[in-house]
Amino acid sequence: MLRNKAFTKKTKRGGIVKVVRENYLQDDVYCSSQFCTACPEPKPVLSTAPPALDGAGPHYLVPDTNVFLHNIDFMENPATKDVIVCQTVLDEVRHRNLNTYNRLKALLANPDRRFYSFANEHHRATYVDRLDAESPNDRNDRAIRVAAKWYADHLAQHPVTIVMLSDDLGNRTFAAQEKLKAMRVAHYAARFSAAPELVDLVAASESTAAPPAGNPKFAYDYPEHLAPSTVGSAVLAGTLYQGTLQIAAHNANEAYIIATVKADDGSPLVADNKIYVQGRKHLNRAMQGDVVAIELFPRNAWIGAADQAIADSDDDDEEDAAAAAAAKIAAMNARHKSAADAVADDASTHLPTGRVVSIIRRNWRSYCGSVEKAALNEAVGTSQEVLFHPVDRRIPKIRMRTSQGVRLAGMRIVVTIDAWDRRSKYPAGHFVRVLGPTQDKETETQVILLEHGVPYEPFSAAVLKDLPAEGEAWTCSPDELARRRDLRHLPVCSIDPPGCTDIDDALHVRPLPNGNLEVGVHIADVTHFVKPNTAMDKEAAKRGTTVYLVDKRIDMLPGLLGTNLCSLRSNVDRLAFSCLWEMTHDAEIVKVKYVKSIIHSKASFTYEEAQRRIDDPRCTDEVTEGVRNLNKLAKQLRARRLANGALTLASPEVRFRLEGDAQDPVDVELKELKDTNALVEEFMLLANVSVAEKIFNVFPNTAMLRCHPEPAPENFLQLNQALARFGIQLATSSSKALSDSLDKAVLPHDPYFNQLVRIMTTRCMMQAQYFCSGVQARGKFRHYGLAMPIYTHFTSPIRRYADVIVHRLLAASIAHDSFAYGQELTDRDTLDKLSGNLNHRNRMAQQASRSSVELFTNVYFRGKVLLEPAYITRVLKNGVAALIPKYGVEANIPLDGNVWKYNPADVSLEATGCDTPLRMFGHVTVRIEVLESTTAAGTQKVVMTLTEPAVGESAAAATAATDAGTVAAAPASPMDVDSAETSPKSSPAKTAREAPTAGAATGSKAKRRRQK
Repeated sequence: MLRNKAFTKKTKRGGIVKVVRENYLQDDVYCSSQFCTACPEPKPVLSTAPPALDGAGPHYLVPDTNVFLHNIDFMENPATKDVIVCQTVLDEVRHRNLNTYNRLKALLANPDRRFYSFANEHHRATYVDRLDAESPNDRNDRAIRVAAKWYADHLAQHPVTIVMLSDDLGNRTFAAQEKLKAMRVAHYAARFSAAPELVDLVAASESTAAPPAGNPKFAYDYPEHLAPSTVGSAVLAGTLYQGTLQIAAHNANEAYIIATVKADDGSPLVADNKIYVQGRKHLNRAMQGDVVAIELFPRNAWIGAADQAIADSDDDDEEDAAAAAAAKIAAMNARHKSAADAVADDASTHLPTGRVVSIIRRNWRSYCGSVEKAALNEAVGTSQEVLFHPVDRRIPKIRMRTSQGVRLAGMRIVVTIDAWDRRSKYPAGHFVRVLGPTQDKETETQVILLEHGVPYEPFSAAVLKDLPAEGEAWTCSPDELARRRDLRHLPVCSIDPPGCTDIDDALHVRPLPNGNLEVGVHIADVTHFVKPNTAMDKEAAKRGTTVYLVDKRIDMLPGLLGTNLCSLRSNVDRLAFSCLWEMTHDAEIVKVKYVKSIIHSKASFTYEEAQRRIDDPRCTDEVTEGVRNLNKLAKQLRARRLANGALTLASPEVRFRLEGDAQDPVDVELKELKDTNALVEEFMLLANVSVAEKIFNVFPNTAMLRCHPEPAPENFLQLNQALARFGIQLATSSSKALSDSLDKAVLPHDPYFNQLVRIMTTRCMMQAQYFCSGVQARGKFRHYGLAMPIYTHFTSPIRRYADVIVHRLLAASIAHDSFAYGQELTDRDTLDKLSGNLNHRNRMAQQASRSSVELFTNVYFRGKVLLEPAYITRVLKNGVAALIPKYGVEANIPLDGNVWKYNPADVSLEATGCDTPLRMFGHVTVRIEVLESTTAAGTQKVVMTLTEPAVGESAAAATAATDAGTVAAAPASPMDVDSAETSPKSSPAKTAREAPTAGAATGSKAKRRRQK
């Protein structure tokens, strides 16, 4: 039976088109129940032993669309089985939330869960037409009821009840009129006694999102949000400003968006285009990552400076921590106001400030954290409302109901936000699952991966099916060998961190008959195994990068490829993509060519081993002589690059020594970089530049490139102000000027000073980004940090998907073996979208690496109380940030405002009776230890206390804290720029392991080897 469905829709260009779809109705759509003998389905999904419900017995569940949209965590619980998913529901979920749709599809694909997709829209008995004056939503609800009624009648003779699940009262009322058993989700969970944990998984509704009566702790009065219909026009008119909210790491009640506020002449009023929001009330329920609309205050209400104060998120007694702290500081400093302060307070120097009036798009996700232990009830099974503390300090506490009581004490759990009522101080959410005990390294590592959105699930069967059938016994076939250049006779070697198993690059050099040198960079030929649009290719594109933690890595590719068949290990044949240069002995390039090859590496060196061979005159073998010659060439390449303005940036570089089965850190030390670190990096940079030029010449609109934008001069104002007292200024007119001034930023009596200046300079940089050449102007291709006009990533395809794309582009560019390619290399929009995902995955991987270092730093300091010298890296109005070079640890230290007075003219904190003001780059002594949080159950904090200079007993209360494995007391982290962008490449060992931090000095290949 054929039915036509016609509707109109609006096109992207604003036109109206009529769409007519044909719908074929069939009789052979089966129920898929094992009870049924009337439906001849060979493999029915629904069981003859479905779960039993109190008062209803064995049952099949028919949820409506909103159940999946709002209670997907509930539906994913293993107790929820034998579920009928109507096609109507599946289509609606796909159109409304793609992430939830993918989770639902995973349930349908899991045979253990027994979720069945029922094609009710193609069944003659269950298809329904839309009635006159019936809304699409009402029609779909009716279609679900008709499908549930058909199942109830179809299986009426069998011992199973059909239960329709809906939180829509109207839908349940109609179902009852049609003699259907219908329940809301909370009622269903309460009657599912076989799985009592389901009660905690029920999402909070609008009615339950309001705070409980008589509990002022949770009560608040936020302003109403503007109606969405008025916001869009106001943004277009310029009366409101739209942007993505970024919450300050040091103060959850301070935030900003990027939006241009124009001066009277039409020019941007402030260089960084930031509009600030301060205070809980002005944030108005907006959270990190939300897209918001902001209304500007009058100029006389704008703030004088950002970074006003450090707020302790554990302090729940303050109605508004940021506003209270700022007001307290202003009152204490009022009598110390100077002429310079008056200038700073002039309205013309204030920063645009406003309040959130509408939330255009929420960025809610699942959050990891712990429950506030003071609220936990001893009784298990009694529902109670508790506060959940997210590990991400930018996220507010979350109200949730639980019947698990003290079972949650000392546990890391996952919670999802459901709603935020304007009368509630905190958002309302629901429990999802327990991860494990706090302070446990495996649990905290899982928290890190979840918080940063790192896909860490085992590779699926579909992905593993794309691996070579021969497994580890794979060898290059004669036909493949004939298509490649055989370079197995060359003295190729690799140089990597200790224990590295995913070796993606190797090098060689040899003399040519004409007196020049042939230099080769050989990169693992991953694309021989990873073909476009396969399951493995799609998974690698989704993961984007390998993530390196202190004690493990989360691979982008299955281990058979990453650590075996693609890894350029010594003494085995391996496929490679080779860049071969003819060079003079002065490192001048004569010509370059690219070939698919097969190599046989003669040695796999660590950096230390390669350095020892260079330094040992007794080593005269061919491979060692090659490494020496490569080192000479690398030094010339590096000198030329630096002379052109390449920057040498830095971050604290430490490494842990791990021992025992538990892999506990027993020592931490500064990492020493050797010439061999720079040797490898120089040739990787050279390969990346050469390949970038080649693929851009052939694919000018779809080359995958990498740029590093020039930083705004305003980014250096605070740093230069701090350096002025040393008679030092950083020139920012060009990367060459900045590089030269960095070289001169030296204090003879302080050898670490220059390193610290480079660390602080790194923070003034913009982030390096992947981009598709067709969507960016040619003048924006430049890589500022490397001082190169064009750049890409080619040298690490085992761990970076961007390099996989570049390999395919290069293969097409040289027409290797008539390399066939399709729209994956020619569709500009697809590559632009892919670039965005890779940039996101790269940032998340780096942040996860840094969080892993923080976690192991926390473990290292347990049970220790240490006094260490530190440098001040930031001065705030009620505290400072300090960096301990020995450990690479940095934290905020709040100070007693009754003792330390903020001096805005000098950007310092001063105290009566203390001759040493606290300024950036100042020397201090701090005490560092690990203490337990007073609120979040079982959570420990790294606490840093200022001990020198000390004023009376004030320093005793000066502490900075960070939840274990989260965001403060962290290694000083660089921005993502290729001259300093690295992520750890650690590797397992049975008894001891070294793993570097997630931010290294230029030239480092350790930590994850270089981002090259």
